[in-house]
Amino acid sequence: MERVSVDDVEPQSMGGDVDRRGLADPLGTTDVALNRYVLDPGEAFSGGLHAHLDQEEVFYVVEGEATFEYRSEPTEESETVTVGPHQAIRFAPGDYQQGRNESDERVVALALGAPRETTEGRVAQPCPECDGDVLALASGDEGMVLRCPDCGTELQPDL
Repeated sequence: MERVSVDDVEPQSMGGDVDRRGLADPLGTTDVALNRYVLDPGEAFSGGLHAHLDQEEVFYVVEGEATFEYRSEPTEESETVTVGPHQAIRFAPGDYQQGRNESDERVVALALGAPRETTEGRVAQPCPECDGDVLALASGDEGMVLRCPDCGTELQPDL
């Protein structure tokens, strides 16, 4: 058994002021990722519309209203759904999604992902070289890069 107070966990930098606290390491989870977010108006859970090909994600809204943009395929039109307090939303592996706070109040939410580690991330952005539909998130020499899974072109993400 492991127990942790969210207040004792240091926020993880996401490039901005988003309060994201990773709870998986302090709890010693092996199969599930768990993060707690506090989003002020205009802030987002992630840097943009993305998919995990190898992980499903569940968001549980504790306080406020989060708006999620989603699509099943990278080239289709996005739909949006608002998730309120004590509601949850699930995204299957391969679903493109991004959640953000479009309200005037703060959002407090939990994000769960399984399996814990994801290595197959995609963004719905076409490749400038071969016109492929998506780019893969990958680790490069200087941090995260976007790599075309079709032709191998690498780009620096706009963070």
